[in-house]
Amino acid sequence: METPSVRLDEVDRRILEELTKDGRQSVTTVAQKVHVSRAHAYSRINRLQDEGVITRYTAVIDPLRAGLRASAYVTLKLRQHSWRELRERLAAMNEVHHIGLVGGNFDVILLVRARDNVDLRRVIFEQIQAMPGVLDTQTFLVFEDVDTR
Repeated sequence: METPSVRLDEVDRRILEELTKDGRQSVTTVAQKVHVSRAHAYSRINRLQDEGVITRYTAVIDPLRAGLRASAYVTLKLRQHSWRELRERLAAMNEVHHIGLVGGNFDVILLVRARDNVDLRRVIFEQIQAMPGVLDTQTFLVFEDVDTR
């Protein structure tokens, strides 16, 4: 089932850009930066939330400062029809920070973060590879992160 797009105008896009930079900004601050009234910004933000464009507010953390010193992109090849169950299991894992269903030589790509390489190895070998439906994995260590948001 395809998710329908929401019609966004330039004001919506500028509000989203501001909230992406800092989701803790007050509505008044966002309104000033976008050059609309506070009431107008408030109604736009509420509409964007109601229509599912803004799904949640969260913090972006520095993995190294948070003690997550090992990161890897892990690709998975799956048994046919195992995606839905696997998606739920992977999403429940604290170490899995992003899940992407993709096309190409593999089916899923994960961003996995762990305390160190020993912990990373445990997560990949003992948890992810042991899941029913996972046929093969490949691990790509991350040497440096650059968050562009």
